[in-house]
Amino acid sequence: MKRYREPQFQERIAAAARARTAVLDQLRDKPPVDAAAAAERAERRLAKEAATREKRQNALLAVKEEKAAKKALALDFAAASAARHKPILTEAERKSARDARYLARKNRA
Repeated sequence: MKRYREPQFQERIAAAARARTAVLDQLRDKPPVDAAAAAERAERRLAKEAATREKRQNALLAVKEEKAAKKALALDFAAASAARHKPILTEAERKSARDARYLARKNRA
């Protein structure tokens, strides 16, 4: 088996030149870009981006509507819950209710 030999400066320069010419040959062999095809690709890309944007906006709108529905449901639940509980009476209201009960009891006797 041969030992590894470090390439000399001239060999590295020649390898770089060969690589450069190979890349340039590939670029020269490439057909020119067709303007109609490029315009069609750009149009398809723009249509795809618009569809993606619309889909994202619809998803955000759906999330907002869902949040609003949940909030409305929570408000309805809170209103129903508040209706089931007795209202908190002030001192004057409690006194008038007590007086009304006392008066009713007195009239029965």
